[in-house]
Amino acid sequence: MSTPSAASTSRWRALTQHHLFWPVAVLVALLLVNVPFTPDFFAIRMTDGHLYGSLVSIVLFGSPLILVAVGMTLVIATGGIDLSVGAVVAITGALTCSYISDQADQNALAGVFLAMGIGLVAAVLCGLWNGFLVARMGIQPIIATLIIMVAGRGVAQLITDGQIITINSEPYKLIGGGYWLTLPFSIFVVAAVVAVTVALTRKTALGLLVESVGGNAEASRLVGIRSRRIKIMVYMFCALCAGIAGLMISSNTSAADGNNAGLWIELDAILAVVIGGTSLLGGRFSIGGTVIGALVIQTLTTTIYTIGVPTQTNLVFKAAVVIVVCLLQSPKFRAKVFGAKGRGKPAAPAEPATPADAAPKMEVSR
Repeated sequence: MSTPSAASTSRWRALTQHHLFWPVAVLVALLLVNVPFTPDFFAIRMTDGHLYGSLVSIVLFGSPLILVAVGMTLVIATGGIDLSVGAVVAITGALTCSYISDQADQNALAGVFLAMGIGLVAAVLCGLWNGFLVARMGIQPIIATLIIMVAGRGVAQLITDGQIITINSEPYKLIGGGYWLTLPFSIFVVAAVVAVTVALTRKTALGLLVESVGGNAEASRLVGIRSRRIKIMVYMFCALCAGIAGLMISSNTSAADGNNAGLWIELDAILAVVIGGTSLLGGRFSIGGTVIGALVIQTLTTTIYTIGVPTQTNLVFKAAVVIVVCLLQSPKFRAKVFGAKGRGKPAAPAEPATPADAAPKMEVSR
């Protein structure tokens, strides 16, 4: 019969082995670090019917990153990667603001909705192009998406003529800078996208198909799964998420900046996915972990400014924290540092391989 201490130790070990434990622990630690520098960091106040506070700001400014990271999660789950999301953010914002700025009445809902539709269609077409190159042409994802990463930002600058386009549209301002039911409207947009993604990937077979393609695309194709179509779909979805993020960013500033909008957001999105526990090799993924990972990145950015880290060293500071998070998630690292290795039951000796087990595996060539 196990003692209470042994039972609690077992529960603690099971808790620490959960894939979300260390990302959540790091998020909480980062939030607590801000308290000595900002005593009212956790305070939330109501002003003019709107909720304000550091926690609200973290979610508000982290909303575009959460969207991009959610789309990136499904791409990485298929064994790919999308470096073009930052350029897609810039293209979407440039097209939308450019169309709105040409309207006689920038507050007309029809014009705003049409501008948003044009921007999102362009984003989806970018995703379709990426998916076509990866799934149909067999180009490595990092190379295929690098094309739009480089050329896309140039396209955004062509759309804006190399200038920052400013607009004055109250309906458009709502997306990234407006409030609804006392909370920033962008929070509801992110919640809706995350909820739909979770419903499609966890309540239907789509999630299993994505994981199957990421585990072995050729084997998936041979058993009847249309792996190429799945890959094209996830790249289109990732671009759509980046497009919505582009609407948020340009809406929050009421301007389109083809050069700086979404700059390096692809790197933060990849970090958020990795921190959330999704493997870069493809296969299993975690949408909840990605959301937490994105909040860790945004909280880290807020912490950097709060504690007064010099601007020229903030990227080094961010990299150091990310390395610590990734190491804490590694079972081998935790076993070596915390001495967890060897505490469990000894592993059973391997049984000798049978002739069937010893037979070489067949490889199927294309």
